Amino acid sequence: MTLALLLSGQGGQHPAMFDLTQARPEAQAVFAAARPLLGGEDPRDLAATGGGRLHENRTGQILCCTAALAAWAVIAPRAGRSIVAGYSIGDLAAWGVAGRLAPEAVLRLSARRAEAMDAASGEGFGLAGIRGLPLETIRTLAERHGADLAIRNAPESGVVGGPRAVLDALCAEALAAGAQRAVVLPVHTPSHTPRLTAAAEAFAAALAGESLQRPPPGAPRLLSGLDGAPVFAAGRGLDKLARQIAQTIDWAACLDACREFGAERVIELGPGHALATMARAALPDARVHALEDFRTADGLLAWIG
Repeated sequence: MTLALLLSGQGGQHPAMFDLTQARPEAQAVFAAARPLLGGEDPRDLAATGGGRLHENRTGQILCCTAALAAWAVIAPRAGRSIVAGYSIGDLAAWGVAGRLAPEAVLRLSARRAEAMDAASGEGFGLAGIRGLPLETIRTLAERHGADLAIRNAPESGVVGGPRAVLDALCAEALAAGAQRAVVLPVHTPSHTPRLTAAAEAFAAALAGESLQRPPPGAPRLLSGLDGAPVFAAGRGLDKLARQIAQTIDWAACLDACREFGAERVIELGPGHALATMARAALPDARVHALEDFRTADGLLAWIG
């Protein structure tokens, strides 16, 4: 069996996001490593309280990485032949799952990434998701409103980033043009657009100061979240990991790479189920689930095999 691991981006955080992993002994070191970055608060407690903090950029990025790494700690012994790709901040978490960065380094870098993005973008920006229009149409609509195409999800699905003041009008125009769905997302940063060039440069400097690990035997194959290419040369991979902050990312290419690798099962590790939904369309012959489809960790492990 070949397993594809998809690591969630921001937007799906919710109070129950750690329900399956919070009591698992394998995940405790990950939760402990996240606490100092959250002002001493346990990530499980922070998530459980809900509220606006869940979607603050810095907190959200730390929580998404915590969720992915905690889930991976639980399933790693059963994963077998696997491939990993991360969506937006999930791209950083993927380096931890693939054994290239220590979990502590991933979490520390997630905070640094968010801080650099906040400093570069300022207030009043965000993202919107549009489905049901060709990508070139979505790009044209975005440019008309002073926004940018941020993510290619599928031939007729994408995410745009720009000033929040224009996103509602952009979504309304997309719906009028025939989009099936067009909504402003609970993200307050114009991720993967040129507005964050300074953040990409700052994050590249932070990555340069980290020590990479040698992946253990049997570690998942790592894909770049920027373009879906396998990461063989660490230097080039880290360059892409930084550049994706300010460049359009091609998630559709990541799903294509998972299919070409022969993924028979797909699991989304992280809050929400958006990546699992996209994977069902891109890998119709695979068995696809999100972590949150399972009621217990034992049920998840039994499914993995």
